[in-house]
Amino acid sequence: MALRSDWLPALAAFEAAARHQNFAHAAEELHLTASAVSHHVRKLEARLEVSLFQRHARGVSLTAEGRQLADAAGSAMADMEGVLRSLRAARIEHDRVRITTLHSLAYTWLMPRLPAFVALHPQLRLSVDTEIALTRFDDGGPDLGIRHGPGHWPGLTAHHLMDDYLFPVASPRMAGMDTMREAADIARLPLISDHARQGWHDWFRAAEVHGVKLDERYTFSDTTDALNAAVHGLGAALAREQVAVPYLQSGQLCRLPGPSVKARWGYYIVYPAHRRLRASAQLFLDWLLSVEKD
Repeated sequence: MALRSDWLPALAAFEAAARHQNFAHAAEELHLTASAVSHHVRKLEARLEVSLFQRHARGVSLTAEGRQLADAAGSAMADMEGVLRSLRAARIEHDRVRITTLHSLAYTWLMPRLPAFVALHPQLRLSVDTEIALTRFDDGGPDLGIRHGPGHWPGLTAHHLMDDYLFPVASPRMAGMDTMREAADIARLPLISDHARQGWHDWFRAAEVHGVKLDERYTFSDTTDALNAAVHGLGAALAREQVAVPYLQSGQLCRLPGPSVKARWGYYIVYPAHRRLRASAQLFLDWLLSVEKD
């Protein structure tokens, strides 16, 4: 006997009633009335010419035939739900962009700009990973990375996003700020460092300050932690322009005397050279490149 489409509502009602062993609970799940569920079950029984439930004063229970059909219907519904979930998941992943970048850049530069991208592409979903280690672009891994470096990595296509500049900053409330007149004065302050390849020695050399002893008292692995240490008055930090902007705009930090030195490394958008970007990732790449042109 071929299963016709008009059997499906009755089978769905029966499956829920069999699972709950209660018409009222099945009706609540299906957003029907108990009488509608009962009608569907009786219609199914009439078509099959078998009793699926034993009805008694305390409720209902499955007959042997009912149990046989309930097992098959439950298995079929579970299979359908599994397929539907996988289809929904595939659709979600199709619209997802996976990005890997530095925490400092995500926190201070990318986050304030993301609402503009979301407004342009509300259907897309974003996953942002800020692990310190360089992420591998394996299958299932990130679509794009924003890296700070020389601009060339084996096996990766790299698009220049923006340059960066280094300059000293400190909290305006830090003791001794009123005595900072020139770059050499900064050497008297406790200095805060991060793990960047360019540091205080490079900056003082560019500022033509020589023969001074530097007190690099505090070191942090992440640039935002170094800047937050400066906010709390621990000392002067060597800021990166792109990361320092929100701290300067809010007045938490202020620039100290001395030059703004172009960093040897810049920021680049990277992705595997052998792999064509998915449409959603291409939209994000195009948007990132347009941000710096505006």
